[in-house]
Amino acid sequence: MNSEKDVLQKKFGKNLIINENLSKYSWFNLGGPADIFFRPENKEQLIEFLKEIKKNNYKIHILGAGSNTLIRDSGVKGVVIKLGSKFSDIKLLERSTIEVGAAILDRKVSDFAKNNDIGNMEFLSCIPGSIGGAIAMNSGCYGSDISKVLVSIKVLDDKGNEKEIKNNEISFYYRGTNLPENYVILSAKLRGKISSKKLIEKKQEELIQRKKESQPSRIKTGGSTFKNSNEKKAWMLIKESGCDKLYIGDAKISEKHCNFFLNDGEAKTADIEKLINKVRDEVKSKTGIRLDLEIKIIGNEK
Repeated sequence: MNSEKDVLQKKFGKNLIINENLSKYSWFNLGGPADIFFRPENKEQLIEFLKEIKKNNYKIHILGAGSNTLIRDSGVKGVVIKLGSKFSDIKLLERSTIEVGAAILDRKVSDFAKNNDIGNMEFLSCIPGSIGGAIAMNSGCYGSDISKVLVSIKVLDDKGNEKEIKNNEISFYYRGTNLPENYVILSAKLRGKISSKKLIEKKQEELIQRKKESQPSRIKTGGSTFKNSNEKKAWMLIKESGCDKLYIGDAKISEKHCNFFLNDGEAKTADIEKLINKVRDEVKSKTGIRLDLEIKIIGNEK
């Protein structure tokens, strides 16, 4: 096993780290090491890497901005791929269409659209994370989601083949898509609606203000913990079940918005996960509704 890693290390040099601590890549600041952590220099190197690891059947995890990912304390077996600044391009293709790299932050896309008089992307200024992650989980807020502005994506499959997938070939649903988990999203084309910068700015500021008033900021969290159910919003179910004050050690629930769970100091991932399960069990027993996770939990259970 070690010799395989050594071969990879030799081949990919500084772009590949063995046993890299993942806590620095998570908004919770939590998580153990990745067996193999890879940040590709460019698309060609990524293709080469995917072909190489395919020989050893490693499980692949794609890590975006880490804004909605909880990484277990024991770390991640297999491979974690993180696309960096080399995959953060943004350019205007035509009057209302832009092409963006998967690693670019959502809010930067919103600002670029605003500066080019393209509306309907204001909601992206309120979504933490990168465009690749936003597409994979069909992120949205305040009545908009990424599926409404997405034209197409370019992906690599686990064999390193590149393909373009159009919006109508993807099944989008609430906080998810039918895209295979082993696809690496490289870039996306997004289309908005021509508007005036002034109007776009006004809408963007209104949404940002709305978010500031209702959600915690500048804390160690992973955004919304649970998806809303068909019957009620997750935060309502948590509050009505009397769970909003629950905590386990330094794993706490935000006073500002009880669907946001926090690492309020020295929490471990295990504490956050126990708190998630405790809240889910309580809500189920009090309301009969089972809450589904919106955040992703990756890594090995001990």
